[in-house]
Amino acid sequence: MTQPAPIDIARFRVAPDTDVDLADWPTRVDPLYAVKADYKDGLKAGTKALKKLQETLYVHDRYSLLVIFQAMDAAGKDGAIRHVMSGVNPQGCQVFSFKHPSATELDHDFLWRTHIALPERGRIGIFNRSYYEEVLIVRVRPEILAAQQLPDSTREAPDFWGDRYRSIVDSEAHLHRNGTRVVKIFLHLSQEEQRQRLLARIDDPDKNWKFSDADLEQRKSWDRYMEAYAACLGATSTAAAPWYVVPADDKKNARLIVSQIIRDTLSGLDLHYPPTGEARRRALEHSRLLLEAEGKPEGD
Repeated sequence: MTQPAPIDIARFRVAPDTDVDLADWPTRVDPLYAVKADYKDGLKAGTKALKKLQETLYVHDRYSLLVIFQAMDAAGKDGAIRHVMSGVNPQGCQVFSFKHPSATELDHDFLWRTHIALPERGRIGIFNRSYYEEVLIVRVRPEILAAQQLPDSTREAPDFWGDRYRSIVDSEAHLHRNGTRVVKIFLHLSQEEQRQRLLARIDDPDKNWKFSDADLEQRKSWDRYMEAYAACLGATSTAAAPWYVVPADDKKNARLIVSQIIRDTLSGLDLHYPPTGEARRRALEHSRLLLEAEGKPEGD
């Protein structure tokens, strides 16, 4: 199996303090594979490398990695998570999907329900949607905000959304200082590609369960969602916790890019197995002698 060339992920990263217009970011780029076999080889090689990095992360036990996926419906979040993370030890990876908040969650601040699911040191955490819903869908559908029972002074603040962005950025900076690396991936899907995928869900009986009438309602607000995403990406992409806008019209391409992003992030950490000191080496040698003695016949 030939090793695929590394993907330059810098071109998908949102620079800090950038005015983002998603019309300037492609939903499709030239394929990173020539034929399907090349894609499979590339994904397999990436999975193998990620497995090794995750094992080292687990043993090193100083850092954790949080990968956040956000996207419009049918952009391929579930598939990207499933394919990219397929070789990672389940004990070292945890995936959480966040739906409509419960009554208990609404009685806490908007970061609470996701923060209690943060990965422990040595582990990779995957958020399929996240606290970013609070500046995306909540911004498009203000009735959700009304249900949060916030103090009037908070809800009526002159820069309410800016305040939420600052809470998020401050929270991610806190996580970074304490060893959690945060990577945020927006799977950028075109409206036409979403239409085709929703039709496929209707036409395929095995995919009917994936289709919801809410998907059509969300499409009616497509432009408003793109504006909310653009504002969010520009306000919350930082050097410590960057956003990546991954073209998602080609699912295979998107998975290869996501795999490279995660691997590059882990490779940038000083991960290593604990060194074996002299005292530990002597103890291991003693244990080896005891084990070898067990195998010797009596009387020798």
